[in-house]
Amino acid sequence: MKFSFINPSPALDTPDMVVTAWPPLGLLYCAGVLMKEGIEVSILDQAAKGFSMKQTLDWVKKEDPDILGFSVLNSSSRVAVKLAGHVKADNPNLTTVFGNYHATFNAERILNKYPFVDVVVRGEGEYTCLELTKCLEKNGDLRGVKGITFKKNGKVVSSPDRPLIKDVDVLSFPDRNLVDAQYSSTIYGVKVATKKFTTLVSSRGCPFQCSFCGCRKFARRMWRARSVKNIVKELELLRSQGYEQFLFVDDNFTLNQKRVVKFCRRLKKEGMDIEWFCDSRVNNCHYDVFRQMVKAGCRIVYFGVESANQRILDYYKKGITPEEAVSAVQKARKAGVDVIVGSFILGAPDETRKEIQNTLRFTNKLDIDVPQLNILGAFTGTDLWDDLVAKGFIDEDQLWETGVYVPKVSPYAVPFEEISSMIYEYFRAFYLRPKLLLTEILRTMKSSYRFAGLVNNIARLNTIIDTIKQGVTLD
Repeated sequence: MKFSFINPSPALDTPDMVVTAWPPLGLLYCAGVLMKEGIEVSILDQAAKGFSMKQTLDWVKKEDPDILGFSVLNSSSRVAVKLAGHVKADNPNLTTVFGNYHATFNAERILNKYPFVDVVVRGEGEYTCLELTKCLEKNGDLRGVKGITFKKNGKVVSSPDRPLIKDVDVLSFPDRNLVDAQYSSTIYGVKVATKKFTTLVSSRGCPFQCSFCGCRKFARRMWRARSVKNIVKELELLRSQGYEQFLFVDDNFTLNQKRVVKFCRRLKKEGMDIEWFCDSRVNNCHYDVFRQMVKAGCRIVYFGVESANQRILDYYKKGITPEEAVSAVQKARKAGVDVIVGSFILGAPDETRKEIQNTLRFTNKLDIDVPQLNILGAFTGTDLWDDLVAKGFIDEDQLWETGVYVPKVSPYAVPFEEISSMIYEYFRAFYLRPKLLLTEILRTMKSSYRFAGLVNNIARLNTIIDTIKQGVTLD
């Protein structure tokens, strides 16, 4: 049996989070489990390769797999559907499989609407893909494969959920050579990864309950961490392959502070000269931990600040306060973090203009280098979506495939166009403040990482300015 995977390109007209060209780690982990059992695997990252629909279909014909899996997010769902329809028409014997967040939360909808999709893998896919492959190879009963939804005799059938992988150390390291593509990381068009770059994950899941995020339901509020020994072993392998910069794509990298300190000390002990980026909750911050991170090569920290208004934070079930955001940024700055990014969300269902302006003013008070301003979006699998559906603001039949900007459906929200205009005007003013410009120049002169980034991005200055001016993303 041969199992091929596609990471589809996002649809250009789909409102979703800013798409970043990062390696499809989920597919690579699934591939590792399959290859360990002797199953042939191939992977295409359509967006990273820049493949058209025709080129992608030609790739499928060349690979000629028995099973074709698609990693499906809201942004890529319609492209995945088009691809699946074409390949199934060309080869009816091919088994088409959808997985990832969008597929997990919309399994029955997908199967009922698209007869050419055979199976949906729900949740973590590594061992489900393996079991599915073995079952298909033996013409077995799919009902015995945990974690899938499929059609049998015209009816949608869902097998029991597969238990989450508790010991994530048992998984093989993702073989990034399976994806013949180069990746980078950007913030508003600025390349923050200026050396050979990749992503990795040191933990899975999230114990928190933010209403705009689907991670809680996908991972069942469970957080599972890899051991420090296991993470460092993968970093040593990647370092031997020439990688020098890394982004940890964990939902909660700093959740366990002792683990972070142990990891940083291990990096120093091994003399590993790398640069890395991560996120941190603002209410889980200690100066000493940030200091250890900086000494071990941490260059960028992302904070999910979201709002300056406690009422809005409480609606999001974020579990933080604006005061904690101020304290977190101060600690990270004092510890020597090169670049601090603050992420904010505007456009809650009944957020007022005054509250939005309060958040915009708050971003200026925080000592951050990059404010990321997002317009709130609602997607299946989130409490926010369920709330808006219950209130009659969202028509699920119409919007389940794409998600929607909340200000476009809530009658009490500030209009979408007005928020977009507020963001545009904010960015025009933010980066033209003399004091900010002087501060950023001085910080760049003192930081070898920032200076290298400046040199690397000079040729792209016009593109960066245009991207900053647009300044509108959806979260």
